[in-house]
Amino acid sequence: MPSLFFRRVVPILVAALCLVSLLAGCAATTAPGALPEVPARHTIQEFRDDEAIAVIEDPWERFNRGMYNFNYRLDKYVMVPVVKGYEFIVPTLAQKGISNVFSNIGELRTLYNSVFQLQGKKFVITLGRFLANSTLGVGGLFDAATPMGLKRQHGDFSQTLGRWNVGAGPYLILPVLGPSTVRGTGGLAVDAGIRYAALYAIDPLGNANHGEVILTGISVLEAVDTRHRVPFRYYESGYPFEYDFLRFLYCKWDELLILK
Repeated sequence: MPSLFFRRVVPILVAALCLVSLLAGCAATTAPGALPEVPARHTIQEFRDDEAIAVIEDPWERFNRGMYNFNYRLDKYVMVPVVKGYEFIVPTLAQKGISNVFSNIGELRTLYNSVFQLQGKKFVITLGRFLANSTLGVGGLFDAATPMGLKRQHGDFSQTLGRWNVGAGPYLILPVLGPSTVRGTGGLAVDAGIRYAALYAIDPLGNANHGEVILTGISVLEAVDTRHRVPFRYYESGYPFEYDFLRFLYCKWDELLILK
């Protein structure tokens, strides 16, 4: 199993590092400077008066702010240019199909977490979505389930822990992945472990030529598609304290997921 881990995971990491190094080298020609100054659409006093934003538990704020700025630069000089190139090269219809395929694969995470959460209705809806999109949707290329009234559900292991009364813990910004909490980070690790174990057990590319290269390409494409689907751009919100506001929005969104 360890040798298989290195054969599959290391090429992905090497490819990602090469991509970062290549694009970072291109970005090095850009004159370094301070973070962009965008005219605020809200006053500072208006923001400070909102006590709900100020009470989020953030004991590692110094680290988080540093990671926030790191992610900003990585996003600006690497991810966003790659996404723009992807959107320029790949036809819009194909982009939609790729997003649908990865969303359909993501239904499996919701499926097993709905079992952990004892959510029978969510399980039935998610199973119906996966079967409909995998068959009528041609392997997930098309979303055949939503027009049938099967609305997409959300389920991850962080939500599972929350439903079993595990606290979110302090706010934490992860490199590349962005806003999270201690519970969210743990849930992310468990979901990633389950996914790896499933791939190891099924081994869908075991008999394919250059299976590791194909797996690496799929992983890179999934990362690009994930960023493509998120419209957020750092320091374009118009708020004078974007870090604090994003922290508030994430934590409230995380709370609402537990209630679903």
